[in-house]
Amino acid sequence: MSQEVSFFVNGQKVTLKVDPKETLLDLLRSHLNLKGTKKGCEGEGCGACTVLIDGKPVYSCMFSALKLEGKDVLTIEGLERNGELDPIQKEFINEWAFQCGYCTPGFIMAIKALEEELKRKPEILKEVYNNDLQVFVETSLSSHICRCTGYLTIKKVALKLCENLIATQGVRA
Repeated sequence: MSQEVSFFVNGQKVTLKVDPKETLLDLLRSHLNLKGTKKGCEGEGCGACTVLIDGKPVYSCMFSALKLEGKDVLTIEGLERNGELDPIQKEFINEWAFQCGYCTPGFIMAIKALEEELKRKPEILKEVYNNDLQVFVETSLSSHICRCTGYLTIKKVALKLCENLIATQGVRA
């Protein structure tokens, strides 16, 4: 039996009737025609379907559509502002941090979540600065799979983001 849910997607209020078996990924791709979020493993194993819900990274393939009531969903399409790509998207292009591109939206959203968390909790930056930044980035992206790039350029983008945040926040040992 369908149930109506109201939530926000990329800043726009959405009200849909959803089937109890539907996932957020189903809604994004089938009902809202937002195809940037990819269907990979359908089991929390690859990260291709990552979106942000209330600022936190979530596997949309496993998130029940019925749990969306009142939530704020950000997809890869929502990063662009006034025709301008998000700095993370620009850096992916600058570094050629993709090959086939299938996993790219999930990685970008994971890095966006990392950026948002580091901005919300700047104390993490000091801890990262005093420890191993490389390990921090690798751990943050460890739940994502890319079969093409070997991760080097993707990690480079995330490292650059962290280094820029450390510099702008004035973090010192």
